[in-house]
Amino acid sequence: MPPLPPLDLLAELTNTPPPPETPTRTVVRRIKIWTPLVALLLIVFAIAQAVRPLPEPELTLTADAEYTFDGGRPSLPWPDEGQGQIVVSGVGVVGQFGDEKPVPIASVTKTMTAYIIMRDHPLKRGEDGESIPVDALAEKEGGYDETNDESTLNTIKEGDTISVRDALSAIMIPSANNVARLVARWDAGSEEAFVKKMNDTAKDLGMTNTTYTDPSGLDATTVSTAADQVKLGQALVKNKAMVDITRVQEWYDPSGKRHSNYNTLMPKNGAIGIKTGSTTKAGGNLLFAAYKDIGGSTQTIVGAVLSQHESPILETVNRVSEEVLVATREALLEQKVVKKGDVVGYVDDGLGGQTPVVATKDLTIVGWTGLKLEASITDGGKKLPHTAEAGTVVGSLTAGTGPGTISVPVALQQDLVEPGFGDKLTRIG
Repeated sequence: MPPLPPLDLLAELTNTPPPPETPTRTVVRRIKIWTPLVALLLIVFAIAQAVRPLPEPELTLTADAEYTFDGGRPSLPWPDEGQGQIVVSGVGVVGQFGDEKPVPIASVTKTMTAYIIMRDHPLKRGEDGESIPVDALAEKEGGYDETNDESTLNTIKEGDTISVRDALSAIMIPSANNVARLVARWDAGSEEAFVKKMNDTAKDLGMTNTTYTDPSGLDATTVSTAADQVKLGQALVKNKAMVDITRVQEWYDPSGKRHSNYNTLMPKNGAIGIKTGSTTKAGGNLLFAAYKDIGGSTQTIVGAVLSQHESPILETVNRVSEEVLVATREALLEQKVVKKGDVVGYVDDGLGGQTPVVATKDLTIVGWTGLKLEASITDGGKKLPHTAEAGTVVGSLTAGTGPGTISVPVALQQDLVEPGFGDKLTRIG
């Protein structure tokens, strides 16, 4: 005989027959069996939801995502020939003129030479840097100021050494062709190898209309555009040690000889360099930069004017560049768009909780008529807390990008608390 069911077995042992099976008894029995199991599962689920890692809090912007300066674009006093562009770094192009086609840039080329040397052999402010041996070719070419009508440093001799700082000064102030070629050989082993580095770097910087064929710019086959040179200028002036070199009005070489800067924009109008260039074919060319303090920030202006053939060409390009620089500085405006204490966003805890954040200072943007600036709120790469007291700085409100960025800290308007048990329990995903 097969084993009897438990109830039948119990009835047989006790001589008590099992109660008759009815739908009600079946439901009751199933409730008694499943209720503890369901309760256990609910308890496990609740505990799991309660101890589950919380989502990472995120900052969300509620202030305007864009700010606009009313009016049309500024009218700048560009010259009648050539091409040019002027920008405020990280803000945008203030103005430009002329056909954006590659033209010879003469010694403005040395900006790239100096940029690569400073990048690959960096200096801290006030340092002299590595010593560069002067070879026989550099000494010979030093005499080209007399025989080949070149700008050179004729005081260096074979067997001497020249520091990186003095070499860069020689390149950027008296525009010494022989030193530009010397540092190219020293850095890359040959001028040809260095020219390849120049073109590779131009590509990296997005200078799509530029071709370098020599490190000094004497070759008319080295060509670029004002817009491309402005890209390079913006990269170069990020290096404050380089700016210390380009912004001086005069430089004394290792022999004590004085050299004047061909860029005559300094020291007026916040000018900080960068490089002139002139040949009969290229005309007068100038890549220049300046600072302006406005709206609680320092803005960097970078411009270029190329192909000025009105004699004397260097005086002409300095004059027209200064006019454009002055007009650009005057065109810059400041505008308060957020007041201290304004709610500009919130911290989203990921489970429905939103804690407001406020600006801790006034936000004053800088631009010019017709300009639109995008705004954003960011935690700056720092992990937001799940709990914090009111007043805790959790990020910043920013207008603009890059060097022209203007930002103010944002802080919690009220205590940031963890989501409640109910929010944790009902969390999905």
